[in-house]
Amino acid sequence: MFIPGAAITAVTFPGVVVHEFAHQLFCRMFGVAIFEVKYFQFGNPAGYVIHEPVRNPVHQLFIGIGPFFVNTILAALIAFPAALPLTLGEASFIDYLLLYLAVSVGMHAFPSTGDASSIWNGLIRGENTPLWLKAITAPVVGLIYLGALGSMVWLDLIYGMAVAMGFPAVLMQLVI
Repeated sequence: MFIPGAAITAVTFPGVVVHEFAHQLFCRMFGVAIFEVKYFQFGNPAGYVIHEPVRNPVHQLFIGIGPFFVNTILAALIAFPAALPLTLGEASFIDYLLLYLAVSVGMHAFPSTGDASSIWNGLIRGENTPLWLKAITAPVVGLIYLGALGSMVWLDLIYGMAVAMGFPAVLMQLVI
């Protein structure tokens, strides 16, 4: 069954908003001026952050991959309160709403191909990028593109569900 990406993006818009917020957060953390932020729009891209050129190449990498960390952590935190009631079969509407939000946020954890392109152009092609950072960055960009290919077979949904449902379940097994 084929579902257009625009429909998936519309249904999971909270994840797009958090993804763009994560880019903005890392820009602010590193003192990078932001010119424009679009948290969500119908179209391609679904959101974006336009910022000044980054002076420190390490900052460029973290701005690009920041959503992976922010979205993953936030998805797990949102899902955790709903995990126990769901496990016990006592889930309410609010618990299911939290799980929807968590999966939606987790689904948009992967950096986009636009993020990969920005990292590549800023770091790999950058004259001031140290060789060690280029060596770290090249496989990261490759993984981002693999994640984009994986989204064709629902890898982003699988990841979102794993973070939202799997992580709390594993934690509960360790505690209980």
